[in-house]
Amino acid sequence: MPTLLFGILFFQAPGVLGLDAFPASFKGSLLVLITVGTFGIPSIFIYYLFKSGYIPSLYLDNRLDRRLPYFVTGIIYSALTFLFATRMQLVSETSPEITVLLGSITLSILIVGIISLYWKISAHSVGIGGVLGTLIAITLKCGETDLIFFLALFMGLAGLIMSARLHLNAHTLMQVNMGLLLGIFISILSVWFLL
Repeated sequence: MPTLLFGILFFQAPGVLGLDAFPASFKGSLLVLITVGTFGIPSIFIYYLFKSGYIPSLYLDNRLDRRLPYFVTGIIYSALTFLFATRMQLVSETSPEITVLLGSITLSILIVGIISLYWKISAHSVGIGGVLGTLIAITLKCGETDLIFFLALFMGLAGLIMSARLHLNAHTLMQVNMGLLLGIFISILSVWFLL
């Protein structure tokens, strides 16, 4: 989800992130770094946990199996956010909004990890809710009408994802709804007050 979100923002609304003066190749390089940090490294780590026997399934069906993957993913996301905030001077000075959005995504993952200690919330719903909330808040706050198509697209995608999670009996209606609300809530607050 972070890759999709940043891809849309980098190439459809770069002014919101202060990237409108940068060439597409630079934005593409940033997107690759975000993809590696938010998808590649966490995926490899979860696969390692599976092959090592720390988790019995890549599906993470059991709430207790989710604890370590979520917290390590939160640490990886925190490191990526730190990298963008402090070690990439050009980006942190011209586009601190990237760090704000990465921070909100990191916060969502860490909250999902904490909730998973006690209850099984839908991380899929949190992810799509975060994308929706970010697009809603940027559209309303910045008047980015170019994002309306993507907002409608992701609303439909949210319905499909949540329906699929219910159809697979992976979650209850309460778990997918609470996940969606959590993702929307954190992202809207982050954009509205920090962007």
